[in-house]
Amino acid sequence: MPELPEVETTRLGLLPLVGQKVGKVIIRNAAMRWPIPAQIADILPGQQLHALQRRAKYILARFDTGTLILHLGMSGRISLLQQDEPAQKHDHFEIQFSNGNVLRLRDPRRFGAVLWSEGDVDRHVLLQSLGPEPLGDDFDGELLYARTRIRPAPVKNVIMDSSVVVGVGNIYASESLFRAGIHPGTAANKVSKKRYERLAGEIKATLQDALKAGGSSLRDFFGSDGNPGYFQQQYFVYGRTGKPCRKCGAAIKSIRLGQRSTFFCPVCQR
Repeated sequence: MPELPEVETTRLGLLPLVGQKVGKVIIRNAAMRWPIPAQIADILPGQQLHALQRRAKYILARFDTGTLILHLGMSGRISLLQQDEPAQKHDHFEIQFSNGNVLRLRDPRRFGAVLWSEGDVDRHVLLQSLGPEPLGDDFDGELLYARTRIRPAPVKNVIMDSSVVVGVGNIYASESLFRAGIHPGTAANKVSKKRYERLAGEIKATLQDALKAGGSSLRDFFGSDGNPGYFQQQYFVYGRTGKPCRKCGAAIKSIRLGQRSTFFCPVCQR
């Protein structure tokens, strides 16, 4: 599943669309995770795209009368193309702009989302309960410490909880915990404030490093320009079961936490 760095990489690649007006909207298959509202095809033509923002793993496209909420789901991809680019089998939705550019959503599994919101989009049911952004100034170790005092669940599960902090998915949770030297199975309420301060810093650093590398391309992710990300070449633990730790040489191990594969070094992480 595309995580925060992949979604942000996609958003950045779509920025040339800001300021353009919509010419036409095509809905080829509305049967996504939630049905694509048919009225979008009537509402958007003639409207200008004023901004492209990201909230957690959602891309928010702000138009004259509302906001289009886009989510990549498990295998979705949003591309910036020209109108003469033929649509493929799994290209379910597109916005054609007046200058010839096209925003096109391809989603083989159809777990993504295209939704419309009028008014304050932050009050939308999908966004209203989200926690702070991990790259924002209000996210730090003190916040993590405060939000985990009554959370006995494994710390990896807790930092993947979007009500605690958004956008820290399976890959980047494993990598951040390794960098912070914290075992992923440690009870969240047993981690000290000092260790949370380090973890918050490593979450920021890990996500920033991933952004610089264009995200991770493990299966289906490609940026809006069609290029893959390369952060997987820098992984310390994720997907490296049995391989030597890049710091101490011990064999990387894997366990299941919250029904997700979790990777760690038994020596470096305590």
